[in-house]
Amino acid sequence: MTMTSASGTEQPQLSMILDEVEVVRVERLSPSFVRVEFGGPCLEHFGVEGQPLYDQRIKLVFPGVPGGPVPSFEGVDDSWWETWLARPEAERGHMRTYTVRDLVGSGPDTRLVVDIVVHSDDHGDPGPGCDWAARAAVGDRVVVLGPRRGQFYGGIEFEPGTAGRLLLVGDETAVPAVCAILGQLPWDAVGAAFLEIPTAADAQTVQHPEGVRVVWLPRAGAAHGELLHPAVLDHLGVGAAAVAGAEADEVDPDLWETPTYSSSGEDVDSAATVVGHDLDDLYAWIAGESGVVTALRRVLVKDLGVDRRQVAFMGYWRRGVAMRS
Repeated sequence: MTMTSASGTEQPQLSMILDEVEVVRVERLSPSFVRVEFGGPCLEHFGVEGQPLYDQRIKLVFPGVPGGPVPSFEGVDDSWWETWLARPEAERGHMRTYTVRDLVGSGPDTRLVVDIVVHSDDHGDPGPGCDWAARAAVGDRVVVLGPRRGQFYGGIEFEPGTAGRLLLVGDETAVPAVCAILGQLPWDAVGAAFLEIPTAADAQTVQHPEGVRVVWLPRAGAAHGELLHPAVLDHLGVGAAAVAGAEADEVDPDLWETPTYSSSGEDVDSAATVVGHDLDDLYAWIAGESGVVTALRRVLVKDLGVDRRQVAFMGYWRRGVAMRS
C-alpha cells in the first residue's frame, strides 16, 4: 500500500504517521504554556481505534536550526529510526515527545492540538522544543510521529481498568496529559487531580467530571514537589511527616513504571497487599520530574503497600539532565 506525503509524492505506508504538518494556529495560554494546532493531509488517518486517546504520546521533529527546513522522511520504510539516527545531527533535527491535547475536526480538516511547556529557569536548558514553541508561527512546519488508525502504536499509559477512584498527579510537563485525560473520563468518574505549576497564571479551565476534584498548586518560587507531595499525601490520609525527597542515587533517570512495564526490571506480576489504608480500588497516574515522582512512588508502593499494578509512575524529565527524544 502507498500513501501520499505532505509533498504530494507516493511512498510506502508505514504502520504509524510519519509526515510533515503545518502550524495553523498558535495561542499563548499562559506564561508557561503555548498551544499549537497542526494541520496536514496525514492527520486524516491519525488516531486509535476503539478507545479514547487519553495520554497518547507522540513525537515532533523540529528543524535542526531555527527557521531551517524540517528533515525529510520521504521514501522511508520500517528502518526509518536507524536511517534518521545515521544523519548528521544538524540535518536530522530535534525529536521530542509530547502528549496529544486534542484532536479536532474530521477528514482532511483534522487538526492536532499540542500544548507545549515553555520552561522556566528551574528546568535548566529549555531545549529545542521550548525554543521552537516560543517562536512558533502559522506556516511553520514540523514532522509528526503518531498513531495511524487501525495500526498498533502504543503510547497510552492511562489504563484504570475497573478502579473506583482515580488519582492524577503531575507538574507542568504533565499538565497537557492530565487535562486530556480529564476531558475524556466518563461522567461518573470519581477521584482527584493535583497539578503543580510555576505560577497561578498557569492554571487552566479544564473539562472534568463533577466527581473529580482538580487542584492547581502554583509553586511561585518553591521547589519542585514542595507543594505537590503534602497535597497528595493529605488526600491519601497520610501525614506530612511521611514526605521525604528522593536521594540522587535513588532516582531512575529512565523512570517508567506502569501496570505492565518496569524500567527497573521489577516483577510486574507479583501482587502486594494494602497495609493500613483502604486503597484497593485506587488507580494512580503520576508523572513529572523524576525525583518528585520517585518520592511519591516510594510512599504509595513501599510505605502504603499499594499494589504496583494499580499505579503508573513516569519520569517525564529529570532536574539537571537534558531531555532526550
